[in-house]
Amino acid sequence: MNHPAEVQYLYSLGNEVKSVKLGLDRMRRMAAALDHPERACRYVHVAGTNGKGSTCAMIESALRRKGLSTGLYTSPHFVDPTERIQLNGKPISEAQFSDVFHEMHHVAEALIKRGELDMHPTYFESLTLMAFLVFRQARVNTVVLETGLGGRLDATNVVTPVLSVITAIDFDHMQWLGDTIELIATEKAGIIKPGVPVVVAHQRPEARLPMERAAIEHQAALLDVDQWRMQVDSLDAHGGTFTLTHHDVKLEVHCPLAGEHQLRNAATAAVSLHQLGLTPQEIFDGIGQAQWPGRLERIHQRPDVILDGAHNAAGAVALAAYIRHFHQGRRVWMIFGVMADKQVDEIAEVLFPLAHELILTAPDQARALAAAQIAQLPAARHGRVVPRVSEALAAIRQAAPEDVVFITGSLYLVGEARPLLKKMGLFA
Repeated sequence: MNHPAEVQYLYSLGNEVKSVKLGLDRMRRMAAALDHPERACRYVHVAGTNGKGSTCAMIESALRRKGLSTGLYTSPHFVDPTERIQLNGKPISEAQFSDVFHEMHHVAEALIKRGELDMHPTYFESLTLMAFLVFRQARVNTVVLETGLGGRLDATNVVTPVLSVITAIDFDHMQWLGDTIELIATEKAGIIKPGVPVVVAHQRPEARLPMERAAIEHQAALLDVDQWRMQVDSLDAHGGTFTLTHHDVKLEVHCPLAGEHQLRNAATAAVSLHQLGLTPQEIFDGIGQAQWPGRLERIHQRPDVILDGAHNAAGAVALAAYIRHFHQGRRVWMIFGVMADKQVDEIAEVLFPLAHELILTAPDQARALAAAQIAQLPAARHGRVVPRVSEALAAIRQAAPEDVVFITGSLYLVGEARPLLKKMGLFA
């Protein structure tokens, strides 16, 4: 198979959410048959609902700039699944992707034939196994590994990391993780391992108890970011600087990612990096050079065009706060599309009232919610339906130079929009 065929085969296994089969037995059997690639590197294992990708990117950036060889595994991707597996800050090549796909697939087929595996690893399991193979082959020093939708039964949870990290917990994937914050937090806390320290970001009170219980049960030191005093020194539409202080330790942090919520993610990354032994200067330099596309990413000026995958209620709240704080008084254009399994009502109520021009569309995904259905929501009464993303983006041409355009709702929408915006000359 060539790369497109391999990608299509992985897609044929089913969407990573719809086809998810929580449980680690299949991953453990595959890992053993592949001679345990998940044991070849040091891992920093990151779970949470919001901010885990940004936190991963900042941790990886600092480790790489310290001079370590790094791996990064995140999801979802924008255009191609190779983006999910990075070596030293760059996505792997199609050739590398092909090599590890065939290695993984051959072993899976052999195990199925012998009756030792119930089915082929799912889409997310397959990519996770492929990532482990890439990192072993590259002899990476440290991998920053983002969970998928869970923690306890997530495919990534076959590693024993040197550090666990749990970012903010909120409502998402409730059909799998539970319908209360405490239940969701319990699943996320499942990445806590015996004797392995865990950094915990600022949490709702009901999310903290499961983490504290798990840390006590596993005799794992719980490193609470809230125990650090945070002094914000500057904050603008493009990032901010702050100081963290805990006893006699002082960390100055420059966060290059936009949004007040990113300061909290940067604080979690800084505490994690301190635990990993980086110096204050290494932390400052490393986080300060982090990049994480598709999260309040400004790609054009006059008008400002900003990409943001605000795909759940908490993400919508963060985006709304950003709009109110930094774009008050400007005419706001919003191009919105979302997956059908998301909290569309809640997202719409938070975001849509802020849009002077609301354009409803749908990314080219089987799970996408039709734009016409979004238009039925009470908050969407002033929106206009433009089913195709390419046609929705064409409306940006009508925006005045002083306006601001947000393309938001789903990372899949952002991923589809990026190449189209480049063709339109709206990508800096």
